[in-house]
Amino acid sequence: MKNENKNFEYIGYGLVFLAGALWGTIGLFVKQMQANGADALQISFLRVSFAFLLMLFITMVKNGRNSFAVSKKALFYSMLLGVVCHGVYNIFYCYAVMLAGVTISAVLLNVAPVFTFLVSAICFSEKADLRKIVALVINVIGCILAATGGKIDVKTFALTGVLCGVGAGICYGMTAIFGRYAAENTDPFVMSTYSYFFAAVLLLIPSAPWKDISVLTNSKVLWYGFLLALIPTAIAYVLYYYGLQRITESSKVPVIASIETVVAAILGIMVYHETIGKFNILGIIAVLISIYLMNQKQALSGGKNNESH
Repeated sequence: MKNENKNFEYIGYGLVFLAGALWGTIGLFVKQMQANGADALQISFLRVSFAFLLMLFITMVKNGRNSFAVSKKALFYSMLLGVVCHGVYNIFYCYAVMLAGVTISAVLLNVAPVFTFLVSAICFSEKADLRKIVALVINVIGCILAATGGKIDVKTFALTGVLCGVGAGICYGMTAIFGRYAAENTDPFVMSTYSYFFAAVLLLIPSAPWKDISVLTNSKVLWYGFLLALIPTAIAYVLYYYGLQRITESSKVPVIASIETVVAAILGIMVYHETIGKFNILGIIAVLISIYLMNQKQALSGGKNNESH
């Protein structure tokens, strides 16, 4: 039974890892949409709106409409996922990019694993052993190096932009917390559908799609928006929520999902011929090491095996 539980959890790690890898492709679709005239808020609205329609159709076919009859608790946390982790997150991140720049915004998202680590210790009484702390530190440093190559232009800092970036990181970090609560006895397809619905409602006003119909009727914007909603959104989050149902320590989740940074960096090199330096490579290696450490059950201190089963 112990080995079965262990394998069950490792499957969860694998699913979160795959979700993170798919999130790493987001930039490919966003760049194409921007090139065709869509701004950050329009892209965010199209992303969650298409994802809602996709998940609604798939869930209806897969489970039937009766599957949407969920508990008040599941609906509440699905709403929090949609409003906070998709809606508010996108608003914060859009403004962080506009005010502080892409690089600094990417770095500030590393608030997420730290915040999840702290909240998991409070909400789920997860043990903060040396292995986790070391993996977390290596992960944050690795993500910063992979995203920046060790170079950050201090002149681009804007206090409001930095605060928005931190806010985006906190919202992203709460995904593992709200998702764990919502995932209890709830089908991930149903949970995803509800979360995207609430996110689309929230983003409807700031994105104001009625103000520029030409962009939202552009066939290329719609096509890449559909792919953005399908691949790194609907599919990725279903994998992520299935993974959450199998993982007992939520603090591990953002670190494992940080493979997103590695994939994004590699795609930037392959597709857009972006330059990569020794610090970028060092950062990628550090992220992979941190993910490996988070998947180890044995604490670095040489103590007893920290099996939670």
